Amino acid sequence: MDAAEYANIAALETDHWYYSGKRRFVREWIQRVRPPGPNDLLLDCGAGTGSFAQEMERLCRVMVLDDHEEALRLLRTRFRPDQILSLAGDQVPLPDASLEYVTALDVLEHVPDDRAVVRGFHRLLKPGGLAVITVPASMALWSDWDVALHHFRRYDRPQLRALFPSAEWDVVHVNYTNVLVYPAVWGVRTWRKWRASSERPAATTARTEDTIPARPINALLRAQFVQLAHWPVPFPFGVSLILVARRRA
Repeated sequence: MDAAEYANIAALETDHWYYSGKRRFVREWIQRVRPPGPNDLLLDCGAGTGSFAQEMERLCRVMVLDDHEEALRLLRTRFRPDQILSLAGDQVPLPDASLEYVTALDVLEHVPDDRAVVRGFHRLLKPGGLAVITVPASMALWSDWDVALHHFRRYDRPQLRALFPSAEWDVVHVNYTNVLVYPAVWGVRTWRKWRASSERPAATTARTEDTIPARPINALLRAQFVQLAHWPVPFPFGVSLILVARRRA
């Protein structure tokens, strides 16, 4: 992402319903499926500003990985040098089967070869180790926001599930999230596309993703995001996807 986008996320992520809700339900899934202990090691891939990893330090040991200098600059303000990794070529510089947890929160959409990244997760995890992945969903929602964040794609559920073959992974949960706000998000992004193509000055209007709603609305949006991220019934659509998988022996 561009430096401006990192600064934008850093300014929003503490309170914004999307970022705070995502961190919360990922922590809850980890604690539900494989509760961490103080000696367990978690690697947060594409750690960005480091907020999620910093929250997880209360539960286990953490390391953070990123390959963007702006992200690494932010991570150096929050973590010790021995906790911070950058890619060595296209490889994570850690031994095979060295981790109990790998997380990638809205990361796979940023890389050209997402299958290779998932193979790397499998290499790094111990048998029984847990991967928790979130990605943006539905190419119908593709917008200027995806372009600004340098996304290669948005996912549907079969596409994400196919990255984790049954011979190597036990997929515990995969489902859409942010289901209730899908119609509103689709409407806003469709309107923005129309404005951007109409040569109207309003085409440069600030993105709704860059603002925190009023406190009651923000709390309501966070609650639906968190609760539906645990829903056991498959949804037909959503703004985001979550996948939780154990590495097979």
